[in-house]
Amino acid sequence: MPSTTIHFIRHGKVENPDHLLYERLPGFHLSDLGRRMAEATADYAAADPQLSDVVAVYSSPLDRTRETAGIILDALNKVRAERGEEPLELQTDSRIIEAGNEFRGKRIGYGEGALWRNGNWRLVRNLWKPSWGESYQHIAARVGDFAQEKVREYAGKQIIAVSHESPIWSYRHLLETGHPEHNMFLRHTALASVTSITYDSETGKMLSISYADPAKDVR
Repeated sequence: MPSTTIHFIRHGKVENPDHLLYERLPGFHLSDLGRRMAEATADYAAADPQLSDVVAVYSSPLDRTRETAGIILDALNKVRAERGEEPLELQTDSRIIEAGNEFRGKRIGYGEGALWRNGNWRLVRNLWKPSWGESYQHIAARVGDFAQEKVREYAGKQIIAVSHESPIWSYRHLLETGHPEHNMFLRHTALASVTSITYDSETGKMLSISYADPAKDVR
C-alpha cells in the first residue's frame, strides 16, 4: 500500500516582549531562542532518514513560520547537496496559517489594552468552541483540504508543512476523534515539534500519527 507522509512542524518561539496576542499580525519574528529551537528541529530533520528525504517544504505565509521553515530548509538542502540532488525551495500556503482571532493585538495579562478589559472576556464562553475567532471546524477543514491535495500531489512521498499550534492540533484532533473541538490548554504541540501524519496515497485515509519534540531541551 503506497503511503504519503506530511510532517507538520510548529514554528519556534517568537520575540514578543509586550506579550501581545499576535495572531496573524505582521512583524513578529523568531526570538534567539526560537531560532535555536528551529535549528534543533532542522538538525533532527537532516539526521532522520524519513524527514531528510522530503520532496517539498511548505509554510504558512507568516514571518515566524517562514523563518522556521527557512532554517529547516537550509539543513535539508545541505543533505541534498551531499547526495547530488537539486535544492528545494520554500512554498507558502495560506490554508495552514494561524487561526483568526478577535483578540489580536491585545495584551496577555494586565495594563492598558489587556485581554480582559472592555468586556473582551465575554467572548470566551466555551473553550471547546472558540467564539472569539475562527471555529475549530473551519481551521481543521482548511488544513485537511491542504493535506488531501498534497497527498494526491506527492503520492508515495513525504513533505514538510510548517504551521501553528491551533491548525496542527485542530486537524490532528479531528483525525483522531472525529471532531476538531478541544480544550486549548490540553494541546500536545510544543514549539518546533513535529507531528507526522501518514496517509494511504490512494484513499487519503489517515494510517498513523507520530509526534516528536526535538527542541524540548533547548534553552
